[in-house]
Amino acid sequence: MSNVVERQIPFANGFTWVRITEPANPTETALPLIVLHGGPGFCHNYLRPLEELADLTGRTIIHYDQYGCGNSTHEPDTSADFWTPALFVEEFENLVTSLGINSAHILGQSWGGMLAAELGVRKLPVIKSLMICNSPASMQLWSRAADELRSHLPSEIQDTLAKYEAAEDYDNSEYVEAAEYYDSQHVIRIPGGHPAYEESKRQVEKDPTVYHTMNGPNEFHVVGTLKNWSIIDRLPQISVPTLVLAGEFDEAQPIVWRPFVERIPKVESVVIEGASHASHLEKPDQFNEIVSRFMSDHDLS
Repeated sequence: MSNVVERQIPFANGFTWVRITEPANPTETALPLIVLHGGPGFCHNYLRPLEELADLTGRTIIHYDQYGCGNSTHEPDTSADFWTPALFVEEFENLVTSLGINSAHILGQSWGGMLAAELGVRKLPVIKSLMICNSPASMQLWSRAADELRSHLPSEIQDTLAKYEAAEDYDNSEYVEAAEYYDSQHVIRIPGGHPAYEESKRQVEKDPTVYHTMNGPNEFHVVGTLKNWSIIDRLPQISVPTLVLAGEFDEAQPIVWRPFVERIPKVESVVIEGASHASHLEKPDQFNEIVSRFMSDHDLS
């Protein structure tokens, strides 16, 4: 059975919380996997089931809560310009240096995949491969995809969303309920939800500073500091093998991830049928098989 250790690594004005899962029977050639959660600010909890990969693949799995959320230091009173992609790149570099990691696979989900791409274009020597899961290459493309998906929602849901967005009344219970309907179609298609996902939701509700500042009130109304973010023009700089993964009903529609496939030199892509944004929770066996095979292929390459 795997062994779990939790640590606090000094960073910025506080620390980054890290959870390290060691396999019961490690495979000598299997490099560690570092998991980057979404949001920004959504915490690691909904990705914790990926710890199963430790014993499945004989490799160490490293989760961490990015600065400002979860078990890491919170700074709710910091100005908006503090929360930038560069901050989280710096945090990642501090993490791997502190843990003494020289080579690893990186899996980023949603915003975590955006962060993984930011790391990739910087050609950090520690990165052996990238897995960009359910992620956009541009937030403008993300908004276009969301608008298209919204246009297929029931008319009463569309009207409710538009009404309260015009009033900037994002906390209204009717608006929240309409947003949850969108989520049930394109974010997590599991009736009743999933305990790990619900725990991340509770965490971000306790302190939504990072999520609201960088993203906005929800998954499809992006009005935060990331609204103009794009990495499309920089993607050819990624030189490591890269897997791009999405779900059939994902809010990350093909329009948002196709630039990764078109511009990264060493790339492959997979769409998981019947899944949406939380592919790893909806189709865990298929998801784990795909990423396990990809990592195995590139442990020694």
